[in-house]
Amino acid sequence: MPADSLKKSRILLDRIASDDRGQDLVEYALLMGFMVIAVWAFFPTQVVPSISNIFSRIVSTASVLVP
Repeated sequence: MPADSLKKSRILLDRIASDDRGQDLVEYALLMGFMVIAVWAFFPTQVVPSISNIFSRIVSTASVLVP
């Protein structure tokens, strides 16, 4: 019985490791996060709130459009 459970676990881990769906979404999220940090680091503090507002509008619009 434990060998069967181990085999099922191994199959599940292999399937998870080979599944790359959603990988692009993670990459884009990381890229967007890096861009936000770069903007925050290089622009004066007066400009950052307006850029943040624009970014928030884009995200909220995208979340409505994408099911």
